[in-house]
Amino acid sequence: MNAVPSTAPAHASDAAARPLPIIAVTMGDGAGIGPEVIVPALLHPDTVGRCRPVVIGDAERLRQAARILGVSCSIVTVDGPADAEFTPGRINVVDLGLLPADLPWGELSAVAGDAAYQYVRVAADLAVRGEVHGICTAPLNKEALHAGGHLYPGHTELLAHLTGVEEVSMMLSTPKVKVIHVTTHIGLIDAVRRIEPGLVERTVRRGHEAMVRAGVERPVIGVCGINPHAGENGLFGYGEEEEKIVPAVAALRADGIDAVGPLPADTAFFLAARGDYDLIVAMYHDQGHGPVKVMGIEAGVNLTVGLPVIRTSVDHGTAFDIAGTGRAEPGSMVEALRQAAEMSTAPAR
Repeated sequence: MNAVPSTAPAHASDAAARPLPIIAVTMGDGAGIGPEVIVPALLHPDTVGRCRPVVIGDAERLRQAARILGVSCSIVTVDGPADAEFTPGRINVVDLGLLPADLPWGELSAVAGDAAYQYVRVAADLAVRGEVHGICTAPLNKEALHAGGHLYPGHTELLAHLTGVEEVSMMLSTPKVKVIHVTTHIGLIDAVRRIEPGLVERTVRRGHEAMVRAGVERPVIGVCGINPHAGENGLFGYGEEEEKIVPAVAALRADGIDAVGPLPADTAFFLAARGDYDLIVAMYHDQGHGPVKVMGIEAGVNLTVGLPVIRTSVDHGTAFDIAGTGRAEPGSMVEALRQAAEMSTAPAR
């Protein structure tokens, strides 16, 4: 059984020999806690030692957040990552200047929703052009995003569209368990219809590749069933496991990937938390999100795999109820930046 990657870089000697990756950090919804978690996270020693972050956002909103937090730093606007300088106490920002100075904290805003989209659009463009090696996103608000005229279910689908990728996968990572989803933001009935052997197989392969990049040489992957007790030999459901999952697992194992399943979902996450599996494959949104949020949302990170670069995010929302108060906890953003650096494409030497 392989150990889950530690908080240290997967290949310390290689990491020391190559330039630190440039990570585009999107500011998310400016009315939420994104600015307040970005400022301390980018100044954190763990971040400074692992990557070169450049914020895509609004410089003045970050300065407001720094004042709320009582943090002394230099927030400097740059034209792009190539113009950024990385010195102690400095935060580099590609400043889109989209937010009014008096934007209220903690209130739904179409202006902030549109701005959140534009930050992601610019980051995606930088990724496609090879100017950044990873993307780390602060949370956006889906209702505000839609109010701003951008009808995407969330970051995952938005980034796939902007980078021209037909299919990506959402992965959630906590200290206890990692899970990748076969389907995400669609209704349960539609999810069951969409699941088929090819999609299951491709999802597992993306998860396997991500785990190997994170330092797990031969990950053990548990694949959940769809029905209670994984169908229990036809007792529950209409044979979905045999039709949609078993052929995919067989093809993966034939190719040397250590995939096991279909597993009863009500026990798979317990087994993963105790170390039996490095990664769990969930068939639909709540099957994966529910256990993850119980087992470690405070330190959780959301990853998108299958894009031109790795994308990570905090696994919490915009927290409008505490935005602008200085009470937001930046630990998950620090962890998201760590994993973005660890799983990023390698810069040229």
